[in-house]
Amino acid sequence: MSGSPCITVLGNGGFGTALSMVQHWNGHDVRLWGHDAEYTATIAATRENPRYLTGVSVPEGIDVSSDAPRLLAGADAVLLVVPTQHVRSVLDVIGAEIPDDCPVVVCCKGMEEVTGLVPSAICQRMLPGRPVYVLTGPCHAEELAREQPASLVLAGPGAGLPGLQGMLSGPTFRVYRSEDALGAALCAAVKNIIAIAAGICDGLGLGDNAKAALLTRGLAEMTRFGESLGAKRETFYGLAGIGDLITTAVSPHGRNRALGERIGHGETLQQILASTCKVVEGVWTCRAVLTQAETLGVRMPVAEEVSRVLFEDRAPKEAVRALMGRDLCEE
Repeated sequence: MSGSPCITVLGNGGFGTALSMVQHWNGHDVRLWGHDAEYTATIAATRENPRYLTGVSVPEGIDVSSDAPRLLAGADAVLLVVPTQHVRSVLDVIGAEIPDDCPVVVCCKGMEEVTGLVPSAICQRMLPGRPVYVLTGPCHAEELAREQPASLVLAGPGAGLPGLQGMLSGPTFRVYRSEDALGAALCAAVKNIIAIAAGICDGLGLGDNAKAALLTRGLAEMTRFGESLGAKRETFYGLAGIGDLITTAVSPHGRNRALGERIGHGETLQQILASTCKVVEGVWTCRAVLTQAETLGVRMPVAEEVSRVLFEDRAPKEAVRALMGRDLCEE
């Protein structure tokens, strides 16, 4: 590609806004799309995103709009950063505007509750002919927007990887490459369930020993599940897997961990969801993952207990007792 690449970011939540800022600092022509025309116009006018990313200024050079045809015209790459449960509806409306052969980089993390599909699989079905990639790893919007360094993995078709990797990388944004797009997407989805469990652990005040054990056994569940679907084991021990799991499970910025902590403190799922406009993907991913795990015969005891706490009113302390009282086995 010659000149300054044009990158269109679909989704002006916290992560989408932060990614648009990073790519602007990388010297690219960046356009940021939002579905809520009124709120998007507010961001464009004030250069602030108070609903999703407080305390930072959106650079003037980023074109912020809800005019998808204009923002997508001539795009060299599209970063898809809408909530997983809305990927299908967004692509239904504006997917046809994405230029032919334009790479679509999926940055949302989760699994569609009804179908069990990861976002990249939805894109492959709805955007025939466009190369689809997954960009994931330990990466909080709040830190990206303040130019703190982050390293991620870009996974997808091998031929286009090096060029896209080079385009997206920058001084504070290091991108590694992988051809295991399925594994990267599954890591991004399933780690959110384990992060909810980690938050519950924090809310109950169970200590470092318990949390370390939880994350270790949770990673084992993630890996078993991914391998059963054809993903590569090593992907779960890299940035997409253990890297993202650590960040999501320990950071105060992590939405899934924060939800779990509030549950550990005694709030209900309904109370928590009613109090925030931010999407907590692990909630919707949990059922989709366990449905597939049951079909595949994959053991996921941590995820099962998270589901019981979220949807069956199981007391968090009872879930802990159930996990600790399971039959003894080899690691």
